Amino acid sequence: MKGPKFLHIITTKGKGLQQAEEDQVKYHAPGKFDANTGEIHAKSEENLPPKYQDVFGLTLLDLAKANEKIIGITPAMPSGSSLKFMMDTFPKRAFDVGIAEQHAVTLSAGMATQGMVVFCNIYSTFLQRAYDQVIHDVALQNLPVIFCLDRAGLVGEDGATHHGVFDLAYLRCIPNMIIYSPINEIALRNILYTAQLGLNHPIVIRYPRGRGQIVDWQKPYRKIEIGKANQLKSGSKIAVLSNGTIGNNVTLALAKINNPEKIAHYDFAFIKPLDEELLHTVFSTFENIITIEDGVIKGGFGTTIAEFAMKNNYASKVKIMGIPDEFIEQGTVEELQQYCNIDVKSLASLFLNY
Repeated sequence: MKGPKFLHIITTKGKGLQQAEEDQVKYHAPGKFDANTGEIHAKSEENLPPKYQDVFGLTLLDLAKANEKIIGITPAMPSGSSLKFMMDTFPKRAFDVGIAEQHAVTLSAGMATQGMVVFCNIYSTFLQRAYDQVIHDVALQNLPVIFCLDRAGLVGEDGATHHGVFDLAYLRCIPNMIIYSPINEIALRNILYTAQLGLNHPIVIRYPRGRGQIVDWQKPYRKIEIGKANQLKSGSKIAVLSNGTIGNNVTLALAKINNPEKIAHYDFAFIKPLDEELLHTVFSTFENIITIEDGVIKGGFGTTIAEFAMKNNYASKVKIMGIPDEFIEQGTVEELQQYCNIDVKSLASLFLNY
């Protein structure tokens, strides 16, 4: 049979396992389950820090109760992104548009033109599908769409197709874009609050898969100053600049070395706009600077810092740590961080050798 053929097969998701056929959403990513019975192994989640997706979902629901202009949009991931909390409470203000990221972005743009406060919630790796729409429909129009990128950074066993490691590199080159990576759950909660107060530009908020570190995270809201970085620890010899939750690895690594007083640590949550005032202080003070990110080295956070140094004629040495120039395969997040030399042990060893 010559020529192209179109074969249309209607399948049953989960075919052969009754539980999966009856509850397709739950069994899309069920975790460990009994191979014979299909029963999912129960896991105790009592007194554990929340998942970042739940911090997003519960915070958005709380904000939506007070701000009737808030809209939530997701392309086929209401459970995985936890937008389902809002969908259950405000079904007319939260939309699952199906596996159509391009439509999700353009719909967000359209609603933003009408004064809605739009939270467009997409897995980091899937926003790549809507790059044209992000540039032309949102950034070019300078519409204040709030992009919430779940699963940013290394995601673990889902492998090369799902790692959200390219977003910093492909978004920071777009004019009008604000880019923020919270270091913890409280920072995520506060940037969501800040964004819905009203911004003059679109914003990207990127956060990882998995749990945070803070059990008591539902603190009173605090407005975040756009473009402001923070010094987490003082030091005398080396400055470590981190972006996002990978900064927690830096903190743990510093606790493992004998002379942490020589290393200063700064949380640069904003890649765009950069806190240039603080950067001038850092480059005027330190001869050795290390940048650490959970995204690709080429074009990401470290590149941004190196560009600043070159533009301002600083002679400090900049070492860039992050994801190497290759596709990262399967493994736990901890294993993959170790492979990329950004796990706690590798960072502690790095700091000791300076």
